[in-house]
Amino acid sequence: MHKSERLFQLVNVLKGRRFAMTAQQLAAHFCVSERTIYRDIQHLQCSGVPIEGEAGIGYLIADHALPPMMFNVEELSALLLGSKMVGAWTDPTLSEHARSAMAKIEAVLPNHLKQSQDSSPYLVSSFSHNEKQQQLNKQLRQAIEGKHCLQLSYSDVNNTATQRQVEPLGLVYWGGKWTLVAFCLLRSDYREFRVDRIQSACTLDVYFEPHSEKSLSHYVALVTAKYANCSNNE
Repeated sequence: MHKSERLFQLVNVLKGRRFAMTAQQLAAHFCVSERTIYRDIQHLQCSGVPIEGEAGIGYLIADHALPPMMFNVEELSALLLGSKMVGAWTDPTLSEHARSAMAKIEAVLPNHLKQSQDSSPYLVSSFSHNEKQQQLNKQLRQAIEGKHCLQLSYSDVNNTATQRQVEPLGLVYWGGKWTLVAFCLLRSDYREFRVDRIQSACTLDVYFEPHSEKSLSHYVALVTAKYANCSNNE
């Protein structure tokens, strides 16, 4: 049994147990030495797998600690591709969590599944997302999550500079550019702001509360209805 497959099986053996298994029991189960089991446990723990216990007592993974890892090739491809996109196109904090999640998944992949991911036809490029852009994305995300109003310095398509105070509702990725969807207090309506045209953003100590007619889902419903009407009129 290859190491990657043994790690995968080790997680499954330890997952959801009521009683810990000792290194001796695990070594007998996998037909390897106790030293190998200790190395495997350390490798998984360093990768973020929440294994509880210690040498001489035993090891287990509590039921609540880890979801099932019985993914097929297509499911794994989707998860890892999504993690790569988050890592490349969002902000430093989410990127770090995406890399951590990928490491946890890859640590327990059997060899044949790991090889299938190594030969993935998808390449996720981060060339157009510089550090300044990522830091701004982080600020916008935190303002949305914290329901803080923002003061934006924004340049429109004609390079006309404007100042807007907005209630940020969501970030939408249009396959190359991020757009901030917000309720503009100047226009008293939804507006979209391309993030790469935001010159500066100041998070204000002013809070807002979304409601049924001022939310990202309401905005999406309006846009969907608008495009549906356009299609029907063609």
